[in-house]
Amino acid sequence: MTLRSRPFALAIAGLLSLPSLASNAPPIDANVPLATAVQTAAAAESSAALLMDAVIVTARAARLYRAEEVRVGKLPGDPLDTPLSVSVITAELIRDQGARDAQDLYRNVSGVTLFSYAGVTARGFRQEEIFYDGLRGDPYAGFSVPQLFNIEQVEFLKGPAGMLYGPGAPGGLFNYVTKTPTRDRRANVAVMFGQGQRMGGQAEMSGPINSGLSGRAGVFLEERDTARFNADSDIQILEGALSFDFDRGRVIGQATKYGQDLGANRLRGVPTDNAGNFLADRRWNHNEPNDFLRLESAVLQLRGELQPADGLTIDAGWRWNDGTETQQYHEPRSLVDADGDGVFDLITREFRDQYRAQTTQSFGANAVWSNTLLGLDNRVLFGVDYFSADALFDGRLLRGLSTARAGLPGPLSLRNPVYGLSDSATYSLPAFTQTLSSGARTGIYLLDELAIGRLLLTAGVRHDSFEDVSGPRSFSDEDLSYRAGAVWKARDDVSLFAQYATSFEPQGLTQQDPRAGGPFDPTAGVNLEVGIKTALGDGRVQGSASVYRIVRENVLQADPRGDVAADGLNDLVAFGEVTSEGAELDLAIDLTPDWVATVAYAYNDTRVTRDNGRGGFSNSVGARFANAPRDTLGFWTRYQLPTLGLAFALGGDYVSERISLSNQRVQPYTVFDASVTYTRRPLEWLLKIDNLFDRTYAASGFIDRTGHFPGEPRSAFVEARYRF
Repeated sequence: MTLRSRPFALAIAGLLSLPSLASNAPPIDANVPLATAVQTAAAAESSAALLMDAVIVTARAARLYRAEEVRVGKLPGDPLDTPLSVSVITAELIRDQGARDAQDLYRNVSGVTLFSYAGVTARGFRQEEIFYDGLRGDPYAGFSVPQLFNIEQVEFLKGPAGMLYGPGAPGGLFNYVTKTPTRDRRANVAVMFGQGQRMGGQAEMSGPINSGLSGRAGVFLEERDTARFNADSDIQILEGALSFDFDRGRVIGQATKYGQDLGANRLRGVPTDNAGNFLADRRWNHNEPNDFLRLESAVLQLRGELQPADGLTIDAGWRWNDGTETQQYHEPRSLVDADGDGVFDLITREFRDQYRAQTTQSFGANAVWSNTLLGLDNRVLFGVDYFSADALFDGRLLRGLSTARAGLPGPLSLRNPVYGLSDSATYSLPAFTQTLSSGARTGIYLLDELAIGRLLLTAGVRHDSFEDVSGPRSFSDEDLSYRAGAVWKARDDVSLFAQYATSFEPQGLTQQDPRAGGPFDPTAGVNLEVGIKTALGDGRVQGSASVYRIVRENVLQADPRGDVAADGLNDLVAFGEVTSEGAELDLAIDLTPDWVATVAYAYNDTRVTRDNGRGGFSNSVGARFANAPRDTLGFWTRYQLPTLGLAFALGGDYVSERISLSNQRVQPYTVFDASVTYTRRPLEWLLKIDNLFDRTYAASGFIDRTGHFPGEPRSAFVEARYRF
């Protein structure tokens, strides 16, 4: 593996030298189950809290930030016992950081940065796959960002995940674990207000109803003006859930309703010059005040967990999602130098009127059999999953000119935009064009885990079949994915691991035309990775560090021979290749009983390694891949004063220079966030300030006509929460 080893060496050195930093934190007896230890510690803290009427939790990394079990790998177990690279963001960390949506979390995951909307760059590759409780069916699919109100935990599985989850990008995938009814009674209400006329509230209650039956209900509402001119946001989430516990299992049913009304959206970026400098105010918006994006989504989910016999566990889930997204917006089209000074100062626009409707169903079932094989502990996972989607798209558009003309969208100045001169009600719009499409994915997989003393070996294979249909076009195929790994438990709190994994993504249906040389094999991803995981000092120093190499092949490009069969359509060829090499470090440390820090660092070098110069990439051989930064660093640290009920926190996010899809420079940036928490039983106050120093920066790049996505300017909000 050709890889610069210095970042990994520093990461390993850091992991092995940090225990002394936490030497003052109180120990937890390793022979006592964690739940008991936490209850004992919580009781002691509760007694102290009664004296000072405050609730502050010590040793947060050891007790609250560490996931005792990771389920995204489908063989549930301790993170130290799996060769998978997984970052877990617990409910406690989400709450401590005042996170509200998915974009607030990326600093906690090494190797992940914003690409656009809910999409990210993961290990150098664009990634948009989002799972909920291990199932496909994203209610925010499209151009909205997932909210965190009903999320208990977020898991990011790094690298190719084809053997476990089927088709997907090789950088990884997000799995959102939703909140479920609790067996103890809990309730809270909260109100929030802040800059930009931000107002909101939420209420949750959960607990037993009668013997074996528990319930949960929640509501979240928020309105605010967002940073871009004319833009605002109105969000609603309503949900209810019931769970029934019986001797050998549990059944959970959930129903959730999502709504987002985003004024002056869909939002694109702000145009820049080739050096990455904004050509307009970061608040500039290409949309008119009456443009909008409205999302409505309804989700039903049913899950069951069963232990029919000793050593055998079965879990199954079904998820149904019905969503619509309606948009009317002005798309940036062409940059214009109206005054001839060599600098773009005007942009032409295209009005788009679009309606999307999609109904998806997802089913998955896993059976895990724990047994003894030749005197060795062995676990076998057998699973199946199925996903189907039926979609409708109605759309029409009308392109304007660089000069205003009746019945057409008018141009917009970059330097001095004047809104309201273009009214979509006066446009001479064409008729809607409708497209119906459907797709289905079916997978069946087998994974085995064998323990030989302190050595754990895993190997698995998966078969996928898929079919896509759109109008008269259809295509079906199948593929195999593999995974193999090894874990050496050097100590109970230190693991060395290695893994091999593959992934695939079907080529787009429009590119499978036989006249263009199709059908084509899916793109393929292969990952090799080695690393170390720790839970030193009884969990007070949790860390993981790894190096990896991912190769993505079969990227479609234009055939240099042109129209080979002389059938009127130029041919394509699956030739392109991209290679990603990197090192990652994730840490959560209790520096003292009252001082915690998390750090996520990533080094990545993603480049085009094979290219025929005929498209498929916006880059050429040897060039860095678009929106793939070389270095990223995210941190968050929290210090509390228990006797005063106060906690102070500071977070930072650094992303190095990138290039956009149009090869424009995306400048590096560093931004900081801060918060103050005041707790006095049963009330808790949170003051959160984002972009503390009001840094102007581009969070990611796109193409030249739509510009770079500007980061949010400084903003603050206050939340007051009352717990029953």
